[in-house]
Amino acid sequence: MKKLPLIARIIIWLLIGISLGVICRTTHFAGPIIVTATFRQLVSTFLGFVIPLIIIGLIVPGIASLGKQSKKGLLLTTTLAYLSTISAGIIAFIVGCTVLPHLTQHVETLMTEGEGVTPLFTLDIPALMSVMSALVLSFILGIGLASKPKSSLLKLCTEFSELMMALIKNVIIPLVPLYIGSVFSELSYSGEIFVTLKSFLLVYLVLFLLQVGYLIILYTLAGGIKGKNPFSLLKHMIPAYITAAGTQSSAATIPVTLDCVKSNGVRPDICEFVIPLSATIHIAGDTMTIVLTSMALMLMNGQTPTLGHYVPFILMLGIMMIAAPGVPGGGVMAALGLLQSMLGFGALQTPLMIALHAAQDSFGTATNVVGDGAMAIFVEKLMSHETVESVSLQEKRC
Repeated sequence: MKKLPLIARIIIWLLIGISLGVICRTTHFAGPIIVTATFRQLVSTFLGFVIPLIIIGLIVPGIASLGKQSKKGLLLTTTLAYLSTISAGIIAFIVGCTVLPHLTQHVETLMTEGEGVTPLFTLDIPALMSVMSALVLSFILGIGLASKPKSSLLKLCTEFSELMMALIKNVIIPLVPLYIGSVFSELSYSGEIFVTLKSFLLVYLVLFLLQVGYLIILYTLAGGIKGKNPFSLLKHMIPAYITAAGTQSSAATIPVTLDCVKSNGVRPDICEFVIPLSATIHIAGDTMTIVLTSMALMLMNGQTPTLGHYVPFILMLGIMMIAAPGVPGGGVMAALGLLQSMLGFGALQTPLMIALHAAQDSFGTATNVVGDGAMAIFVEKLMSHETVESVSLQEKRC
């Protein structure tokens, strides 16, 4: 099963979990569900411990690496990517407030119902620091080390980053399907699982239309700047979209994205600088996913998402997503700390968030990649006739 794609493993264990919950509910035998609840609690505790470490390990080198780039090109690309990312998040919030209450109105008590099973035992593993402490420390170290590219501390942070990425890839990601299966076994044991799945499918439909709509907006602006038909520009980006959907990695798609953007008439020196950099910092598709799905889960938990909740969350998310590593599910792993500290996500919402993100990771990554092409057009216009230094592809993480 290890050779199967992550989404395939998640679906298999999700079905196993649902079947187990239905059988136990029908037979009034809660033993297996108590075991899965114990497993979920242990994994949840472990995640709570490692999330601050993941934040430090991934954000510090991510911010520090930006100091290597040409200053004006870096400033323009970073600013545009950040504005695009938070704009995508705000649009997702507006759409979510309009549509999601109608899609989730029948499952508002689901999360509390699923918490009725008591684990066999619990294990307390206190985190070394809070999520916000980890964020502040990461920004201090990252900004400070950006001007010291040969620092031994930066080398240590880079090695720690590699260790955290290996932890995500070799430990956390393999546990995710089992973790999600355990959650869905509890939810199906509690009752309303099929109503929930129907709501999730409707949320995905809204999300896909939202991502397509956002790309049309970006390329309408880019087409106006470039003096070209926006749909013609989008047509040239289709190979990049398909490749990104297949690989689930912006970094792995960089060569294809470069060819597509050059076919849209963007200068090669701009392409070779903006595309590798945007693959790391322009995460509009993932941001829309995290905002919309987290709102759905809050509504299912009987909470009301507010502007006061989501504006700070989106602003921080735009920075946090810089840390998303080049592994499937990396984006949501980088955002888990914010989901817990700013939105109050608990032991049930966290694995559901991972599952919801993983199920559409291909389309979120594809949206990111196609959006990078628009960023290149914007930067080309603002850079005028100046040249920029290209970025080594080996230096970029997704």
